[in-house]
Amino acid sequence: MNGIASPSPAPTPAPMPPPGLDLAAVKARQQSTWSSGDYAVIGTTLQIVGETLCEAASVSAGERVLDVACGNGNAALAAARRFARVTGVDYVPSLLERAGARAAADGLALELREGDAEALPFEDGAFDVVLSTFGVMFTPDQAHAAGELLRVCRSGGRIALASWTPDGFIGKVFQVVGRHVPPPAGLRPPAAWGTEARLHELFVPGARDVRAHRREYVFRYRSAAHWVEVFRTWYGPIHRAFAALPAEARPALERDLLALLEEANTATDGTLVVPGTYLEAVIVRA
Repeated sequence: MNGIASPSPAPTPAPMPPPGLDLAAVKARQQSTWSSGDYAVIGTTLQIVGETLCEAASVSAGERVLDVACGNGNAALAAARRFARVTGVDYVPSLLERAGARAAADGLALELREGDAEALPFEDGAFDVVLSTFGVMFTPDQAHAAGELLRVCRSGGRIALASWTPDGFIGKVFQVVGRHVPPPAGLRPPAAWGTEARLHELFVPGARDVRAHRREYVFRYRSAAHWVEVFRTWYGPIHRAFAALPAEARPALERDLLALLEEANTATDGTLVVPGTYLEAVIVRA
């Protein structure tokens, strides 16, 4: 997607959430979900996405960089390796501890702050680059979160996002899980961030350039059963989905996930190799 938007200082207000939808309660449940399991086990495998996102955003030495919903620090660490001045923010303290440990192990300078992606604790225009890899896409109020990314990014700065697509592997995983444990009614699905149309809705009024490209991250596991074991144990949304189901209903979710994995598997050596499509976007702030 290549386009120039007319520069205006702030995004057009999006439609309000449906009446009766308690976003604060939804957010509290989401925070509890991401605090369950241990996302760092999954996040560490996704490091390459943070590296390629920093290249797409042309992160340079000395720039002020913010990684929003940073998890265990993939994009933040990638930016720090480029000698940027990096801050990571997340609302799960245990993940910030993991990011700090990784930075210390690599000898990288990294500031970490506890905070909400929908209420970032930073001044307007505080950063040259704002990043998020598979993080901000999970906020319940998407328009408000996008507004916060725009607010803390300086004029002419870049917002770079990696978001799973609805038609890719993880988008289909969300669909499978949603058939067994439906999400709250009225929320836009997280994978909407992985579509060009939604990016236009969220960012074009506050941006002067939006560019997006579909990329693939390849999941490599010992088997389909191994993938389910790892995600069921450590990945908050799937961990909680299994926990929310009565014991007799859990095998059906496992069977559906295994079927999806086997269908998507491209390996010929008995292991699991599944391409997962995501949208890499770079937005230049108006």
